[in-house]
Amino acid sequence: MNNALWLLVAANIAFVGTHFAMSHALRAPMVGALGEKGFSLAYTAVSFATLAWVYFAFIAAPPADLPGSGAAGWTAATIITWLAMILLAGSFIGNPALPTPMAEAQARAEPGGVFKVTRHPMMWAIGLWAASHIILFWSTRTLITALAMGVLALVGAKMQDAKKQTLMGAAWAEWERKTSYWPRLGRLLSVGAVPLLAGTALWLAGSWAHLWRAGIPAGVWRWIG
Repeated sequence: MNNALWLLVAANIAFVGTHFAMSHALRAPMVGALGEKGFSLAYTAVSFATLAWVYFAFIAAPPADLPGSGAAGWTAATIITWLAMILLAGSFIGNPALPTPMAEAQARAEPGGVFKVTRHPMMWAIGLWAASHIILFWSTRTLITALAMGVLALVGAKMQDAKKQTLMGAAWAEWERKTSYWPRLGRLLSVGAVPLLAGTALWLAGSWAHLWRAGIPAGVWRWIG
């Protein structure tokens, strides 16, 4: 790999590593030293700084140095991304992993919507998005960044389970018994109209914007644009 790709690897390691560290091992000492507000500011600043590094390292790396996976790859990526957007759209509705006063009650409720599929719909949305870009085999820079984001999401989901067990105790244990870490994608069509419609709208808008932002037609627009 050339220097630009090694810099991209370093940037992704920094982004993922600081997220894991500040969300888990360093959280308590940082909160003790900075307070909750100070910790939130520091977390946000580090996250934006390392994400900016990823962005600039990504655009500096070679854009299309792999042969690609052809029409079959684009078809698979299009379907996978649609599924990811459905999970993402539904992840904001009744999610006990989000920091809300209703989290414990939501964890004790019967899973509905995308939580019939997985208790980590937002994380799996990112993981599926990452998988769709790996499948395309378009560039080394995309493989590096997609792999990093997939690890952040899916390892992060497991780490989130451990953290929530500590913070929420029996309520999270009950939520874990009723839900699955691994997505049961066969249940996606039973999640309800709101996630399906909102997710489809996100998928269409995001894949349309892909041409404007990346210069590459994606999703259904690759065939009908």
